[in-house]
Amino acid sequence: MTLPEVLVAILLMALFCGSIFELNAVCLRYIDSSKEAVAALQSVHDRAEVLRNLSFSDLTTTATVQNILTSPANSSDFCKKATETVTIASYPTANGSTQFTRNPDGTVTLNSTATSLGTTLVQVDVSASWNMLGGRARSEQTSTIISNGTKK
Repeated sequence: MTLPEVLVAILLMALFCGSIFELNAVCLRYIDSSKEAVAALQSVHDRAEVLRNLSFSDLTTTATVQNILTSPANSSDFCKKATETVTIASYPTANGSTQFTRNPDGTVTLNSTATSLGTTLVQVDVSASWNMLGGRARSEQTSTIISNGTKK
């Protein structure tokens, strides 16, 4: 073999290995993104279930909901990096909405307070937003309508 043939073979091998390593890195980023999306979905549903299990009077009391939001929705590491927003509004016609924001550091902010949440139905929106590796913003959200009824 001549020296030029060996150099071309080394160059091709380096390009091949570099491509394989970059493909592996992209796959790992996709896996991480999928894990975050699943964790966000679980976090949003956990918070929605906690709110659904409250009595109607507790759900429409600002201090009670704000106190519940001081703890994360679950114990996953995801909750340490996501911003959670809970909005409660009268349904079907909203007369303002009560909105809370839970920051990743655990602080809860009352953004707005509804004039009246009514006495029969409320719509509860729960969302989680976070930034992926690379700064791309992502979010998950769920909405539910909760009635003032008796639990069986």
